Amino acid sequence: MSTETALMNTYGERTTTFERGEGAYLWDNRGNRYIDALSGIAVCGLGHAHPAITAAISEQAGTLVHTSNLFLTTPPIRLAEKLTALSGMSNVFFSNSGAEANEAAIKIARKYGHSKGITDPQIITMEGSFHGRTMATLTATGNPKVKTGFSPLVSGFLHAPFNDVEAVEKIGFSNSNVVAIMVEPVQGEGGIRIPDEGYLKALRALCDQNDWLLIVDEIQTGNGRTGTYFAYQAEGILPDVVTTAKGLGNGMPIGACLSHGKAAEVLQPGNHGSTFGGNPLCTAAALKVIDLIESEQLCQRAHSLGVDMLRTLKAELGQLDYVKDIRGCGLMMGIELTLSCADAVEIAKNNGVIVNVTAGNTIRLLPPLILSDEQANDIVNRVCETVRSLG
Repeated sequence: MSTETALMNTYGERTTTFERGEGAYLWDNRGNRYIDALSGIAVCGLGHAHPAITAAISEQAGTLVHTSNLFLTTPPIRLAEKLTALSGMSNVFFSNSGAEANEAAIKIARKYGHSKGITDPQIITMEGSFHGRTMATLTATGNPKVKTGFSPLVSGFLHAPFNDVEAVEKIGFSNSNVVAIMVEPVQGEGGIRIPDEGYLKALRALCDQNDWLLIVDEIQTGNGRTGTYFAYQAEGILPDVVTTAKGLGNGMPIGACLSHGKAAEVLQPGNHGSTFGGNPLCTAAALKVIDLIESEQLCQRAHSLGVDMLRTLKAELGQLDYVKDIRGCGLMMGIELTLSCADAVEIAKNNGVIVNVTAGNTIRLLPPLILSDEQANDIVNRVCETVRSLG
């Protein structure tokens, strides 16, 4: 199918049209089958057309889809209770996407600053980060390339090098208007950048010392992907604000901004809202997603699969002179090359596996959490074949 359609050309040339999916597999309109090592960019963690999720969506669609947030419905209440119990947070605002969840977090930080008499509140975010494509989240993002052509940008953001606590401390020391730190536990769009152990814990301590909020962006890392339900839980900390989306709805559009402690009562009636956010349909799907992640122990599965896949990738590819690094955390893996890998996506597709390239030279793998051992090995073999063909 031609990409010259009535769709805005915001995604560039697309040469493949998918028609159906099942589990870890996708089929295009020519009948070709692919194993999906991208999961719709960390969205379909339970694979495609999961029968239990399909049933939950169908049942809710036949019961109640939307009432607006002028009224209560049962699924979002149950989902909020489930998420707060899992996260250790106090309450939730539901949105339709990760960018919107981050917008809510930014508004919490700014209003928190104003409550302390700071009229120009500043949020420290990290170089190489990605927080969304709305105007505020675009400005928060630490990648100059995605901002080109969109000035004037929103003020109120300061950028520090990722994985450098001292740099954050210096920025805060020189700027009394800092009210929050916003950070990804693993930088996904930034190339699967994994900080040193203790990084989040040190940022938590810094926030405590300075009365700042710690906002942890778990849009991509949350919902079991890194081996714990939320990645920050591996460091034993509790943020003030957590955002998540992607894998929460397994394809249904939903985001969540969770808050705790001094952040939990910042937003009051009239401060924020969403027409579609937290509607019964999306929250019913998300409830089933969480039920399956828990009942099938998919956090533990993501951890063990990730360890095995990463070990094999390093053994097979680590000696190639154009492979700079192979890194991962659960089922987030990146193969960083010293050469351009612009053709890697198409080559991989020809090899029957779906991947993408991020940060220019890193092949990113975000496979579904429901992979069998055989499917995990298949992905590794096809990706290795792809990487070898690039040299």
